[in-house]
Formats: sequence, structure tokens, C-alpha cells
Amino acid sequence: QVRLVESGGGLVQAGGSLRLSCAASGRTFTFYVVSWFRQAPGQEREPVAAISWSAGSTDYADSVKGRFTISRDNAKNTVSLQMNSLKAEDTAVYSCAAVPRLSGRLGGWQERSMYEAWGQGTQVTVSS
Repeated sequence: QVRLVESGGGLVQAGGSLRLSCAASGRTFTFYVVSWFRQAPGQEREPVAAISWSAGSTDYADSVKGRFTISRDNAKNTVSLQMNSLKAEDTAVYSCAAVPRLSGRLGGWQERSMYEAWGQGTQVTVSS
């Protein structure tokens, strides 16, 4: 089973940037869909962004579209989430999730139930 470890969280001021990383061990991300979710205190976990490893296609939640960019690094076997123009409402624990998908399609990526592996999460705090 693939194991995921997130890193890169921290404290930033509104308008600032952070870059999160999701590293895999045990398996490579080849033919995987890898996504980022976030959960604020007292809130349900919500989807943020997804990438198809093989095709490189991406999708984003409306709340982060235009501000966040998800990307992959084949050599490092990692998925990153570049977060720009951060807002206080972006404050949450960010987790990555992965699932094999040979088709490379992203349909249904927002559904938590489709993922087989989750990381422990990394805290992102944006001060206003």
C-alpha cells in the first residue's frame, strides 16, 4: 500500500504563498490520481485539487481556482500544491490522497470514498 506524507505547511499572512508537498513511499504515483483535501476546525473535509499522474490533467474547487496550482514531479515522485493569494478562510489541515486509476480520468475525484491512501495532513494557517 502506498504511504503518503505531506509537508510544507506553516503560518503566513493573508496574500502570501505556501507550497505543499505530498511524497509517496512504497509505490510510485504512476497511473494514480492524487488529490488535496482540507479540513478546517469544526468543518467537514472538502476537496481542493486533483491531478492525474499519467495524463497530467488537473481540476480545482471553485474556491481555489486561479490561486492554487497542483503539479507533479516525476523524478521526486511527489505532488505539490502551490498556494498563492492566501486568505484567512484557507486555514485548514491539508491532506493528500491517492488512488490507482488506469484511465487517467478525473471524474469523481471530489469523492472521499474513492481514495485508498491518505496522509496525516499538514497545518496551514493564514492570518488576516
